[in-house]
Amino acid sequence: MTLKYCQGPDCHTYHTQDRLKGIKGSKTYQTRRRSNLLYDSFCDTRCQNDWLSTNIVKALDHFGRVKEIKHLTEKNAWIKDYDYNYRDQTNPKSNYRSVNKITKEQRPLTESQYDDSTYTLNER
Repeated sequence: MTLKYCQGPDCHTYHTQDRLKGIKGSKTYQTRRRSNLLYDSFCDTRCQNDWLSTNIVKALDHFGRVKEIKHLTEKNAWIKDYDYNYRDQTNPKSNYRSVNKITKEQRPLTESQYDDSTYTLNER
């Protein structure tokens, strides 16, 4: 098990028992170490929000900002859907489908099509 440090810039400043480390008389608050972090980087949402407040503008400038309006049309409105309450025991695979969010048209999918992250009915 690998422990990772929280990336929150102020993690060490929050006063919680698990951050307080050291021997009596010389204790300090320290950045949390965890094996399981939010998004593999933060110990809690407060630290995540601290990082976002500090770095969101730099991240958007680096990775790119939306520069034009995006449109949802009949051609690109297909999403995968699954009916978790489907009770047809004779055809258990028929609960996978593709649904057009604009026209509400539905088309059946196989389980493998549903699980395939590259499969879509969208036209670009």
